[in-house]
Amino acid sequence: MLSPACPRLPTTGVLYLHGFNSGSASPKAALMREACADLGLPFATPDLPHRPDQALDAATARLAELGEYPLVVGSSMGGFLATVLAERHDLPGALVNPAVAPGRLVADWVGEAFVNPYSGERFLVEEAHRQALAAMTPERISPGRYLLLLGTADETLEAGEAFAFYQGARTVLHPGGDHGFAALADYLPAILAQGGHVLAPGRVAARD
Repeated sequence: MLSPACPRLPTTGVLYLHGFNSGSASPKAALMREACADLGLPFATPDLPHRPDQALDAATARLAELGEYPLVVGSSMGGFLATVLAERHDLPGALVNPAVAPGRLVADWVGEAFVNPYSGERFLVEEAHRQALAAMTPERISPGRYLLLLGTADETLEAGEAFAFYQGARTVLHPGGDHGFAALADYLPAILAQGGHVLAPGRVAARD
């Protein structure tokens, strides 16, 4: 049983950050957009550049549209960026299978070519990607500001690493959940509760 969210002022909006080589049209982004629309809550989900420093700048710029106290939500690499923003701006966060040490992760991809399935953009991962991620990685975090959603069968990231790094955060371990976290719709009420809002269970359903 997930413990109740810590009492807090309702957030003034929601910023959702997609993962590496994803986009604002991804299924998770669409679910978050629908949930926020149902609540009449300001929402932003930018298409993030593949370069981490540029992605962080783009995400930071969108915060200004969401009032003084937004909730930052992110998946995978977007979960890492959401952590950076939450720590820098003292905000609550909700993280779905977040990347904990993305500099180490992309080190294995240097020189590899990618095609973004949403934009069609082609790019190479370079050493500059790894360096930017290492430079922006927080030295410490405040776990109490986060809701952590982890799939126990994540095929891309080690769930145990995130569980240890965010120890003290409100945590959901979804048995058998993969990196895509297909059960996200079931946890939308918990995510919005992290921002002080009430979304009725089942109000937003997963798409086939």
